[in-house]
Amino acid sequence: MPFDAKRVVVALAAFVATVAAPVQAKTVKPPLHGQHWVAVTGKPLAATAGARIFMQGGNAVDAACAMIAATSTMWDVLSWGGETQALIYNPNTRKVIGVNALGVAPTGATPEFYRSKGYEYPPEFGPLAAVTPGTPGGIMVMLAEYGKLSLAEVLAPAIEMADGYPIEAQTADLIEKWKDELRKWPDSRRTFLVHEGKDGKPLPGFARVGPEAGEIFRQPDLAVTLRKLVDTEAKARKAGKDRKQAIMAAYDRFYKGDIAKEYARGSQELGGLHTPEDLANWQIHLEEPVHTNYKGIEVYKLTHWVQGPSMLQALNILENFDLKAMGYNSTRYIHTLYQTMSLAFADRDFYYGDSRFPPEEPIKGLLSKDYARERAKLVKDDRNDPDIRPGDPYPFQGGTNPFKTQLEAWHTVKAGKDKSKPNQWSPTALAEFDRTFRLGTTSVEAVDKEGWVVSVTPSGGWLPATIAGKTGIGMSQRMQSFVLDPNDNPFNVVAPGKRPRATLTPSMALKDGKPYLAFAVQGGDTQEQNLLQFFLNVVEFGMTPQEAAEGANITTYQLRDSFGAHESIPGRLTLADSVPDWVRNELIKKGYKLEFSANNSGPITAIQIDAKHGTFWGAAAYHGEDYGIAW
Repeated sequence: MPFDAKRVVVALAAFVATVAAPVQAKTVKPPLHGQHWVAVTGKPLAATAGARIFMQGGNAVDAACAMIAATSTMWDVLSWGGETQALIYNPNTRKVIGVNALGVAPTGATPEFYRSKGYEYPPEFGPLAAVTPGTPGGIMVMLAEYGKLSLAEVLAPAIEMADGYPIEAQTADLIEKWKDELRKWPDSRRTFLVHEGKDGKPLPGFARVGPEAGEIFRQPDLAVTLRKLVDTEAKARKAGKDRKQAIMAAYDRFYKGDIAKEYARGSQELGGLHTPEDLANWQIHLEEPVHTNYKGIEVYKLTHWVQGPSMLQALNILENFDLKAMGYNSTRYIHTLYQTMSLAFADRDFYYGDSRFPPEEPIKGLLSKDYARERAKLVKDDRNDPDIRPGDPYPFQGGTNPFKTQLEAWHTVKAGKDKSKPNQWSPTALAEFDRTFRLGTTSVEAVDKEGWVVSVTPSGGWLPATIAGKTGIGMSQRMQSFVLDPNDNPFNVVAPGKRPRATLTPSMALKDGKPYLAFAVQGGDTQEQNLLQFFLNVVEFGMTPQEAAEGANITTYQLRDSFGAHESIPGRLTLADSVPDWVRNELIKKGYKLEFSANNSGPITAIQIDAKHGTFWGAAAYHGEDYGIAW
């Protein structure tokens, strides 16, 4: 056959295109298109709640608040006693606002207290795992400051659901899975184990003690609590208060009135530490988020009381590499991405914590482009470094590191731990590590034609939750993200009134000064990994939001689990089944222990603002039950 140079060039170009930019690929879920609004969240019913609010004339903040309330009522891996973290783009000021509605450690929550109970870290379950509730305050302040509708209108879907909704299989199965844990807490047992007889077995005619999929699940105590908030708002309006004042009257009832007192009583009855004063003193903070510029795109994250800045750090490091030339999910790309994330997560694990407690975190240095260039030099071409450690950002903000001794002694795998490789873990222990590593939440994305954009990752109080007294409110489990030993992380040691460093991380990006992307995901320590890759899929490889949400992501475990025993497994790498053999073999040679998954993207939700056409692209990965509605 004669040599045809033109044919070879065309074939080579086609091959490169498949490696470097898989554009317009067929997706499992279709992309959402909207002209007026988009609502995306973790459950179809909750997305409908957002759509209802939009159709009543609400804006994206109203819709987001309704979706948070609905998902909390549905126990979509969170409940009303959890925490809410949000980014909001205000079209009137053209600024991004950070919403910090994370609860705090209660009175008496000290390292000494937990050690006296035999804990290496605060526990995963029960009242001693709970920070103060943040989600109710987050909803009400967001609504009061930036919404249009009343609290009664926004909570209406959630109240209807508390009165009774057809429970889906995922939550019903979780209740059955955790029935033994739920039995420990009287009000949880009463709420969830609705078919349990006096002998602990299912009642006649039922195969399980919890609700069945499709059954109407009722939460009368929660319905009463939510109606108390709406009634308080109505009385305040009748007394002449304006919309904002009336919503904040309901806020005061929750945190300073009879609801707070019953919550604290219920906690203390079960051995918890919460006092009415803990709730009364808690405050939501509206704050300035942090951001970085990646190739002309401004990417926004909440600051270092969550893990959000680690994605910004990773982007700063990755700017020093030509990712597009490497090719999507090539060996070099995966290797560079893995080590970059390890560098950013090592800093996360040592430096991040509550900014309102000393010592002050070196966030300016951590986000310095010069610091990122120095960190990029540590990316090795030939192999993975299983002990990538935190750097020293203090010189990059004109300071001296006060924790040099701890920094020099810090290793990825903690001293005394010998399970640094996955083959040293028993199947049971590895399954438990994976469960805590991926502990879920939900995500909420909303956008409207007025220009409001909202990205939220509400969480906490997931099953098996301890319900506090007769409030119907499931208590948070966020205390377990604290450490007791300052050598682990001097910025994140438990203390009364302090926020734990959380994994929750809503994301937003602006292009040419205008909203471009809102995106979030659930999944504990996998969140920032999935979001980084989603963003790169869109920006570097030209994918649509739905394609990017379903992309073949990688997962690293070379960071300290934010839950459980806070352990790490360096070199362990999960790849999508679609990664070809030659890439697998090359990664093994670089020192990785590979595992595979048919779908490794995580349940990403996203909205892209199409400035060219004046429309919106919505996306929800097919990983879970995330769903969106657009108009």
